[in-house]
Amino acid sequence: MRVFVAGGSGVLGRRLVPRLVARGHQVTATTTSAAKLGLVQRLGATGVVMDGLDAESVGEAVAAARPDAVVHQMTAISVAHAGKPDIKHPDRWFAKTNRLRREGTDHLLAAAAATGVPHVVAQGYASWNGIREGGPVKTEDDPLDLLQGTAAQVGLETLRYAEDAVLRAGGAVLRYGAFYGPGAIDDQVELVRRRQYPLIGRGTGYSSWVHLDDAASATVLAVERKARGVFNIVDDEPAPASEWLPWLAACAGAKRPMRVPVWLARLLAGDQAVVMMTEGRGFSNAKAKRELGWELRHPTWRQGFEEELA
Repeated sequence: MRVFVAGGSGVLGRRLVPRLVARGHQVTATTTSAAKLGLVQRLGATGVVMDGLDAESVGEAVAAARPDAVVHQMTAISVAHAGKPDIKHPDRWFAKTNRLRREGTDHLLAAAAATGVPHVVAQGYASWNGIREGGPVKTEDDPLDLLQGTAAQVGLETLRYAEDAVLRAGGAVLRYGAFYGPGAIDDQVELVRRRQYPLIGRGTGYSSWVHLDDAASATVLAVERKARGVFNIVDDEPAPASEWLPWLAACAGAKRPMRVPVWLARLLAGDQAVVMMTEGRGFSNAKAKRELGWELRHPTWRQGFEEELA
């Protein structure tokens, strides 16, 4: 197949592109900088500079590639694009990423339709944002929590917008858990080592994680099987912050995280951090395993954190 990966030089794109190439696919991968074309080419793809917020740029890139599938992995979360992480103000930190998930999604879908591309796979998110009722683990049938009235609402509504658009086009949305792996959590590990990543309250909020390589393998399967619908791409062990954060600290050779009360955390870090650590929900990967035939190399963050930080 000819596969067009929008965002091929990103943290997941760098793991995804070589896997597609190894499976025999002809890959065109985009980057926003000519300086990264060499990186994309070393991954085995044809590189192209594309502005995901420019409809003409997207249309020309997709038309030239003539792909059988488009994979949407465009974000702007890195320090180079978004500046220092700011979990208290996710509306600011994710401003460009939110545009890429709205305007960029629209541009990619329009280009795919104009070029006759039959299949689109797009990035979603599933880690702590399940609806805060019932049990701690949610499936694809459960609604996502939009954190209405908080600074996180605009980003979560944007994710829903992108999902709805891709699903209307007959594509697949992969709700990835929180990424870890090469280059994915370096900033978090540094905060843990400085004891600047505390537990909030009792740390009863659940999260789901996924190693970049497992996320990439699931994406390859979604492309090859022309998957449609929503899939949670997470590992086998959703877990509360009271378990995964101390384990991350231990694997990083750091002291046990400090604990701060909810009221103070809300002042310092905002609502999103409080929800994540006190009320968040994890997600089930049963559908992805069943329908995609997905098998994980890193079935639990316990094993994965230890291997990555050893």
